[in-house]
Amino acid sequence: MGMPKTMQVVEINEFGGPDVLTPGERPVPTPGPGEVLIKVEAAGVNRPDVMQRTGNYPVPPGASDLPGLEVAGTVAAVGEGVMRWREGDAVCALTPGGGYAGYCLTPQEQCLPVPQGYDMVKAACLPETFFTVYLNVFMRASLTAGEWLLVHGGSSGIGTTAIQLAKAFGCKVITTAGSAEKVEACTKLGADRAVNYREQDWVAEVQDATGGKGVDVVLDMVGGPYIQGNIDSLAMDGRYSFIAFLKGPTAELTVTKVLLKRLTITGSTLRPQPVSKKAEIAHNLENHVWPLLDSGKVAPVLYKTFPLAEAAAAHRLMESSEHIGKIILTTG
Repeated sequence: MGMPKTMQVVEINEFGGPDVLTPGERPVPTPGPGEVLIKVEAAGVNRPDVMQRTGNYPVPPGASDLPGLEVAGTVAAVGEGVMRWREGDAVCALTPGGGYAGYCLTPQEQCLPVPQGYDMVKAACLPETFFTVYLNVFMRASLTAGEWLLVHGGSSGIGTTAIQLAKAFGCKVITTAGSAEKVEACTKLGADRAVNYREQDWVAEVQDATGGKGVDVVLDMVGGPYIQGNIDSLAMDGRYSFIAFLKGPTAELTVTKVLLKRLTITGSTLRPQPVSKKAEIAHNLENHVWPLLDSGKVAPVLYKTFPLAEAAAAHRLMESSEHIGKIILTTG
């Protein structure tokens, strides 16, 4: 059976709430040089998709205007110059956009093999969160064995990934979460201390857990009122890594401790990174993380799946923050 001419997609026809996500039909794209066309079986739902839908995360030049930054499926076609991947290969991939569709294009360097024993839904849980965590925690903030990591939003896709990877690499983890159920989930994933931020002073808990030393790395997706507490919670030569600002990008700060503790403050967003940087991250993941996935030592946490046409319901769940782990769309 040949390639279909059209595919089902979910479009953002105007900025707004979840209901602006509209099922539609578009031509199946053709891979250009260095590109892989993936027949999508599952696509991850992530906070950047929500931000794109609300008009707060512009699409990079040349990328698809469709939401969806991670997919899993089989290679349907390859462009000129693609060396590793062949039609029929099972892959998961970080995409420039366009994942909410029956077919999706991505650079060959951003594809990774589906780990041993994984179905496509489980594989679609991997790219966005694992690329983000590995880049910001291990490559940029240089977390190493024996150090302490503080990660906020421990029950999110990013949080569940960060807890597991840090523990797998011999680190100690403190995390915040918003309910007893989420605290329990983080503890089961290996967190050394999980703090219910609605009931406990997480800054005091950090000091208690670390014997007053503080943590070596903070992974922060909250921002706003958490920024000063994060600075106060860092140890000497600590590293503060921003990846998002769910509570806003501004705060009034006292930065004396940045000087006194020789702190490094950094941040990044993944989508605008050049393909060369994403290729470097993918290479590190395949060498250092994929063996952990193959062996079962690390595994994504799947919360719920929705059919592609019900993307609006998936976004409502994402915005409710009731989930623990990943939300996935399926095309089957």
